[in-house]
Formats: sequence, C-alpha cells, structure tokens
Amino acid sequence: MTRLADLPDTVDVLIIGAGTAGLVAAKTAAGFGATTLLVEAHRMGGDCLWTGCVPSKSLIHAAELAQSARDGGHLGVHVDGVRVDFAAVMGHVHDAMSTIAPVDSVESIEQSGALVVMGRARFTGPRSAEIDGRPIAFRQAIITTGSAPSVPDAPGIDGVAVLTSDDVWDLTTLPERLVVIGGGAIGCELGQAFARLGSHVALVQRGPRLLPKEDESASRLVTAALEDDGVDVRLGTQVVRVEAGEDGESGILHLDDGTALPFDRLLAALGRAPRTDDALGLAAAGVDTDERGHVVVDGTLRTSNPRIRAAGDVSGLPQFTHTAGVNGSVAATNAVLGLRRTVSEVVPRVTFTHPEVAAVGLQPSEAEANGCSVQTVDHHHVDRAIADDRTTGFTSLVIDAKGRVRGALIVGPRAGESLGEASLAVTRGLKTSAIASATHAYPTYSDAFWNAAVADVRGRLRTGAVGAAVRVLARLRSLVVR
Repeated sequence: MTRLADLPDTVDVLIIGAGTAGLVAAKTAAGFGATTLLVEAHRMGGDCLWTGCVPSKSLIHAAELAQSARDGGHLGVHVDGVRVDFAAVMGHVHDAMSTIAPVDSVESIEQSGALVVMGRARFTGPRSAEIDGRPIAFRQAIITTGSAPSVPDAPGIDGVAVLTSDDVWDLTTLPERLVVIGGGAIGCELGQAFARLGSHVALVQRGPRLLPKEDESASRLVTAALEDDGVDVRLGTQVVRVEAGEDGESGILHLDDGTALPFDRLLAALGRAPRTDDALGLAAAGVDTDERGHVVVDGTLRTSNPRIRAAGDVSGLPQFTHTAGVNGSVAATNAVLGLRRTVSEVVPRVTFTHPEVAAVGLQPSEAEANGCSVQTVDHHHVDRAIADDRTTGFTSLVIDAKGRVRGALIVGPRAGESLGEASLAVTRGLKTSAIASATHAYPTYSDAFWNAAVADVRGRLRTGAVGAAVRVLARLRSLVVR
C-alpha cells in the first residue's frame, strides 16, 4: 500500500472508490501506462464482494440445498430431518468472501501498476483533490463511489435496528420471523432464501406485483414460487408505522390495509442511493448530479467536468456488477487514450430466485410496439427440465421482421447461464437462422433458446417470399429427381 507521503504531486488518473468499477478502471488505466491512483475509504472489493453478489449467492446456494433435500422425496430420494445450522451457513458465506478477497486486494491492484491509498478523497477543484488532507492534482479522474441501501422513512422505524444488504451478513442466528420491505430483486432473493433456511418470512411490496422491472409473466412465476416456499407475500400495501420492541430489533409492522406483521428482524430492500454526499466535493469539481444524487454522465461516461468521468452505481446507469466492470474499463480507456467509446445499451440482468429470471434487450410485453414477434418455448417441452423435474418456466425470444434477436426472457433453472448466448445475439444482431444452424449440446436448459430460434426459422420458411421460394425449389427438385 502506498503512503500518502510517497505520492507524486500529480497523477494521470485519480480513481475514487475500489468497488468493481474502480478496480477495473485502475487495472485498465495502469495497463496503458498511466500513473494511476486508486483511493478507497473503507475496504477493497466494494459491495459486490462484501454485501452483494458473493454473500447473497452463497446464502442462496445453501438455501437451495436445504430445499432440495426437503423436496427429494417425490424423486425417490428421502432425507429425513433436514436441519439448518445457520451459523455454519453464515460461515460458508464469509468463507466465500474471504476466498475471493485477495483478487481485489491492495497487493493485487498494485501488481497491475496502480498506486493504492486507503483514505478519504475529496475534490477541491476541477483538477485537484485531497486525500485525508494531503493535496493532489490529477489530469483525469473517475468517480466510482458506488451506492448504499435505502432505508424506509416510516414513523417509529428509528426504534428498530433495520437490516439491509449491508449488514444482514452479520447475523449468526436465524430470525424466526423476518419481514422484508421491498419486492425487487434483492427482496425476492433474500426473502426466499431465508424462508428456505427456516424463517417465517413476510414480504411487503408497495406495488401491485413483485419484480416490477421484469415482464409480468416472470413476476407471476416468481410470486408463486415464493408462496410455495412459505413466504407471505403482501402486494399493494404500504408501511404505516413501526412499533418497536423492547430489544430494539423486534417489533410490529403496521400496514395501510389494517393488518399488522410481527417480526423478530426487519429487512429493508428498497433499492440503493448513490454515494455522492457533500464529503466528495462534487460542487468544487464542477460535477453535476441529478435529482436522485447520481452523477450525470454522457454516453462516454464523461461528467459536466470534461476531465472527470463516473462509472458503476454512482452514475445512475443499470446497477449491476457486470455493467460496473465494463463501464469502469470504458471510462479508463477514454480517460487515458482520449477516445470516445460509448457504453453498451444491451445490459443483461438476472434475478437469482428459484426459478431464476434472466432478461436482455426488448421484453415480450414490448415486442408489438417495436414491430417484433415473440417465440416462446415452455420448459415442459425441454427434456433436461423434464429429467430434473424442474419444468416451471419458459424461454421467450423477441424477434424483429428481419429475423434478428432483439431480446430474450428466460425463467427457470440456470437461466443466467443460458442468457449468455442471448446477450451475444442481441449485441451482435444475430438472426435466428444463425442460432438454429449452430449445433447445441443436448440435453441442456439452453435447448429452449435453440428450439425457439428453430421454430422462428421454420415459420419463416413456410410464409412470405422465403416460403414461396422454398416451395418452388422443392417442387423443381421433385421434378428433376425421379
């Protein structure tokens, strides 16, 4: 780790925040030979490593094992007396974080050629900053400070130690009654996982359905799955007030429909807010933010100060680790090389419930308005799903008039893995004929994606000018070969 006293007076690139966007930006900039300084106030790795992707997927996997053990009887596998050792589950969660942490460590980043300082950075001007009071000038800067979970503002909630995705990983005892506020991806993932591990979970969603950013067809299947796992799903309800218990953790959640939900712990999953408070000094740097506090960027990730860029959650672009990483690379490349690379508009996303929901590009509900058609394969017709007895789900392709894949929605096991081919197809404008002509391994869940493409190609061969040409060729062939 570099000492403040050993820093040069000026660096080529100053990067503030060592989450995914910052780490990738630092490695990219240093790889181009730029004098690069990465500053982190808390811990290397950011939300993905410590509070997001890694711990949540570790917990979800343990929960899936518990549920699979309970459900194995109808396949002839009987596991009696399934017992969850929650402290051991959380031990696994922390082991996963610790195993991955060295990849994001100070030593790893400095091996790439970047300088790393642990401290708080603050802009003092359009081309200057200070780190714990130590002034430094920069030629270019990248803001990658990320985001923090939001907490509801309800009467009485200050009397309860509300859990968020930041600190739920500190639990060592499984809450007997857990109430989750928020029905987006984080709320659904954690709510289902805790239910499968043995908590009595209630999930409160203000809107009319879960996963409001996803297609309604996917939302319905996820809602049914959570209810099958014992989650008490409350839709179209809002928190009126919180009645805190004497221990400061338990209490009663009062809803606007007149009902009350007692809880031992309360978990808020209401989205995230950008880390752009006054301590960052954005005003001094001439960096504009929007009404929600996100740093305003153009398509090249440049801010209102042409020497400063932003990437990751702080930028207001889709809040995923993969976009943070890709955009961190784009921001650093543009900063060092003076290019104007733009961010991709094709952003895949996965909600890791059971079934998983994976989506990219245009969705089925958007097809008609964009002059597209939809090909859907129900997973009851997918041999691997039948073999695994996991047929709940479907794969839909959104296809334009030229046969190009414009979007996909996959609901089912391993949907995230199947989405890779769909993302490539949408990004590169591939036609269903290209997908259908590629040999796919059998039996896999991605058969559904392939079969949807094959169905579209066959449909095109039967209709329109292509269909007429095919019929003529077939007729001529029959006359010649006798």
